[in-house]
Amino acid sequence: MRRRLILLVAATTGLVLLAFLVPLAVLLRDVAADRTVADATAEVQALVPLVGTTGPDGLRLAAEQVGAAADRPVTVFLPDGAVLGASVPRTDGVELAARGESLTVADEDGREILVAVQGRPDGTAVIRTFVPDDELTRGVYRSWLVLAGLGVALLLLGLAVADRLARSLTAPITELSAVSHRLAGAELTARARPSGPAELRAVAGALNHLATRIQELLRDEREQLADLSHRLRTPLTSLRLESESLADPQEAARITDRVDAVERAVTGLIRQARRRGADTGTAAACDATAVVRERVAFWTVLAEDTGRAVGLDLVDRPLPVRLSADDLAAVLDALLGNVFAHTPDGTGFAIALTERPGGGARLTVTDSGPGLPPPLVGPRPAPGDPAALVRRGASAAGSTGLGLDIARRAAGESGGRLELSEADGGGARVTVILGPPLAAREPQPGAAPR
Repeated sequence: MRRRLILLVAATTGLVLLAFLVPLAVLLRDVAADRTVADATAEVQALVPLVGTTGPDGLRLAAEQVGAAADRPVTVFLPDGAVLGASVPRTDGVELAARGESLTVADEDGREILVAVQGRPDGTAVIRTFVPDDELTRGVYRSWLVLAGLGVALLLLGLAVADRLARSLTAPITELSAVSHRLAGAELTARARPSGPAELRAVAGALNHLATRIQELLRDEREQLADLSHRLRTPLTSLRLESESLADPQEAARITDRVDAVERAVTGLIRQARRRGADTGTAAACDATAVVRERVAFWTVLAEDTGRAVGLDLVDRPLPVRLSADDLAAVLDALLGNVFAHTPDGTGFAIALTERPGGGARLTVTDSGPGLPPPLVGPRPAPGDPAALVRRGASAAGSTGLGLDIARRAAGESGGRLELSEADGGGARVTVILGPPLAAREPQPGAAPR
């Protein structure tokens, strides 16, 4: 926009200058020529009184003196054919002037000035002088250079004013664009500074109002999510009391542990929502090895109750990733929850956590079930492409459709991605690639998420 404004002003100013300076340059040339012709005419007219009163010798001397003073040839043609002064041939213009009419004749080398002198008894005499072109244009080129310099100066001045005006317009637009990108990056405290024309100030005010409204809506959503804890505490408390009343102590302990796990999951979800609401720009991190080991231990108990074989392949050292322990635990719980929900009892599964080249980790969950369901619409996606299966709120297997989307979103937040493929020998393979933590960020202890 700034460049276009400058080009527009440059084109407009250039056209105006051309429309003004070109006629002015022509006028200067004509004025200079007319002034030179007028001066030459006035010089030769000084001889007019002498033509009728002075003899040939005196008239010749006067013509030579005028020619020498004017630095141009001066000739007097008498009616009897005598030529006094500078010796030049008798031209057609001289013949025309001899009829009693003064005139100026232009040719390719300059202008011939002819003055007819009447009143002599023997006829009309003609005084002639010649002004060359270089004398007609003397000083014109210098004036043209001055005009050209003035035009360039005016053009540069116009460009400077246009650039300043363009800056005053584009700077607020650039700031609005930067603020919108910051808002898109979840920096909801970003605000635009109203500046520039009234229209841009109105846009800045609308953008700030939109950001404030988004904050209010997210705050309301977080608080509604926080209210979920109070709604669930009563039924969870009731379940805990009923579990404690069971006659079998082992069964009571098992059910109590599961109720506690549900309560911890809900509390962790609420804390996560509030933490995102008060995000200061620091990135989360955790030890993926410790988190995966703890969550697999929890799901192994459920796997034993349903006759499922569990395979675990973990590295023997910490693997820091750019994801909080709560988020990573939610990812693994969602993937294993899909295995339990969409495969029959007795179907085994395996979890592998390996180091990713360049930092981060690769978490793979493989089961020996029927495999991935067909997409909701269209052909089956290519291997590794989750686009047709991962659609939030939609499921081809009759579930809520949130499990794979949770994994996809978490992988994206960590700088990685989600991959879906068929496992060797049938079944499904889900791979979550997690990015390394940001610099100067200490990973959280790999304890169980609470």
